[in-house]
Parts: sequence; structure tokens; C-alpha cells
Amino acid sequence: MTSHPGAGSVPKGRGAVTCAAPPRGRDQPRRRSSQNSTTNNTLHPGAWWLWSLGLATAATRTTNPLLLTLLITVTAYVVATHRTPAPWSRSYTAFAKLALAVLLIRLLFATILGSPIPGTHPLLTLPELPLPHWAQGIRLGGEVTTEALLFAFYDGLRLATLLICVGAANALANPARLLKSLPGALYETGVAVVVALTFAPNLIADAQRLRAARRLRGRPDRGLRGFLQVGLPVLEGALERSVALAAAMDTRGYGRTADVPASVRRTTTALTLGGLLGVCAGTYGLLTAEGAAYGLPLLLAGVVAALAGLRLGGRRTLRTRYRPDPWDLRAWLVTASGVAVAALLTLAATRDPAALIPGVIPLAAPTLPLWPAAAVLLGLAPALVPASKSSKEPS
Repeated sequence: MTSHPGAGSVPKGRGAVTCAAPPRGRDQPRRRSSQNSTTNNTLHPGAWWLWSLGLATAATRTTNPLLLTLLITVTAYVVATHRTPAPWSRSYTAFAKLALAVLLIRLLFATILGSPIPGTHPLLTLPELPLPHWAQGIRLGGEVTTEALLFAFYDGLRLATLLICVGAANALANPARLLKSLPGALYETGVAVVVALTFAPNLIADAQRLRAARRLRGRPDRGLRGFLQVGLPVLEGALERSVALAAAMDTRGYGRTADVPASVRRTTTALTLGGLLGVCAGTYGLLTAEGAAYGLPLLLAGVVAALAGLRLGGRRTLRTRYRPDPWDLRAWLVTASGVAVAALLTLAATRDPAALIPGVIPLAAPTLPLWPAAAVLLGLAPALVPASKSSKEPS
């Protein structure tokens, strides 16, 4: 028999077999490179959060139900094109249900407790309960007008849109990778937040798995008996998982800090607190008409001070990053789309506030302003970014 180069062969004879030996040292580097390309092909989770916060900022600038509905549609389309089969991707539906509940509660409060908006179109009249003299300005029941309900609907829809934008960020950003990208000063706080956010989904997954196992065994999984027999194993599993997590965190040196001079600690505290106060004051100034002059400079100064404080605070945390997520061109595109939507809606609110905040007195149907609507459509830019390879398999 003929042997080929690179083939392992046995001596010729009766029953001799010639087999090709796999080339050594070729598959392993290729496998590593494919893993690295998959890791680098994923979008940075911070880009998703900045994109969603930009859309949420745009939602705060308007009460036009057409623009708010367009913002919700944009988030839903982007989530539908980039969501993964991971457990956290289901949070968008949960946030949408929460937003609907908030909207209904806002309408219920406006119906029962009344509204300061005067109206000339009564819709219904509820029995009014008399209140003592010290409860002036509050009423229970009475006349409900169309103008009051419409105002409550606009206000509740804006809050619902904010919740849906946050839900989009939770559905698209991997919490573990987002924790890895946090600055060193926020690492321990981020670990606590991630553990708290993943506690409820783990409980729900355990309960669903146990109920399915009981159904396969022909045992009841509904009612009080099924709840008790499923609830106790779920709580036991949560306790075991908590103990294992605590042991793993202790083994990895969670909470261990480095020695830094006292002057650095005081400077870090002053910069962080001062920066956060500046951000709060600047944000308040931007949201009010009187503080438009000092709002933006104060906000920028607060952001710079807070970032400097976080940079200094990272010296106390002894940690390294393994395969950090790259901030590539796709992340810049996603972030820029959210920032552009927020900036253009803010500009439109200052130039034409009547189009973005429609009135309810007199009653009139809201109109869709064209260029603010086109600005909202810029939020669809992440849908043009190709989905990463790792987004098709749960991590």
C-alpha cells in the first residue's frame, strides 16, 4: 500500500493498515482564533444601554402619543432583530407588561382622585365621597372629563415608554459582560446588582423545571398542594445557590482592597459626590425652562468630576479583565443613534414645543411632526448592524 506524506503507517504485512494521522498543532490555533472572533464579534453591552438611555431621554421630551408609540415600535423592532435565547432576553415582555400596568394605574388614579385639568366634556360622574376640611384639594369620585383622562393617558404613556426603553436594554445587554466592563470602583456594587437582578429569573426557571418534572411523573403541580411541594425545593435550591455563590466570591477575593493614601481616598470621595451632585443639578436644569442656561455646563462638569472620581477609586480594587469586550465601530454606531435621537428631540422640544407636547384644551387630535418622527427613526440604526455569532446561542 502507498503511504502519503504526513500519514502514519504500520509495517507492511498481512493485515497491514495505513491510516492518516491528524496534523498536529493545526486545529488548536484555528479553534482558538474562532473563539476569539466569536467573542470579538459580540456588541459591547454598554452600547445597548447608551442607546436605550438616549431613546428614554427622547421620551421625556414629548407627550405626543404618536411619537411615543413610534419610540416603542423602534425598541420592539430592534429587540426582535437582536434578542438572544438567553434568559435575560425575556425581560422586554415583562417590562412591556409593567408599562401597561403603569398606564392603567395612571388612568385609574385620574378617574378616582380627579385631575387638576379643567374640562368641558364630561364622560361620567362617580359618587363623590365627602372629605374633611384638612384634605382640601383632594377629592374621591365626582365628574370625570375627557380632557382629564386624555392628559393622564399622555402622561402615563410617557412613563410607560421610559420603562420599555429600559426593558430593551435589559433584553439586549448581557449582564455578566456588562459587569465585566464596569470600572473598578463600581465592580462590587455591580456584582450585588447583577446578583439581585438574576435572583428572580433563576427562581422562575427552577419553578418551571420542577413543575414540568412533576407533570411528567403524574403528580399535581397546581393548587395549594402543588405550590407547597414546588416552592420548598425552589427555596432550597436558591439557598444552596446563594451559599455556593458566597463561597465562590470569597475564593476569588471579593471585597479585597488595596492600600491607598488617605489623600487619594478623600479626593476620590469629593470628586465622586461632587460629580453626582453636578449631574443631578445639571439634569434638573435641562428639564426645566429656567435652568437651560446653567444646566448643560453643570452636567458636563459633573460627568467629568464623577469619571475622575471613579478613575481614582479604581485603584482600591484589585482586579483584572480577561478578554475585555472591544468598543468597535458597531458600538459607536449604536451609541450615536441613541444620542442623535435624544439630541434632536431635545432641539425639537425647544423650537416647537406645541408639536411635541400637545394640549388637551381645547380637544384636538395630536398630529405627527415630520422631522421629529424622522429623528426617532434614527433609533433603528442598530437593526442595520449584523447580529453577532454568539447571539444565536445562549451564554
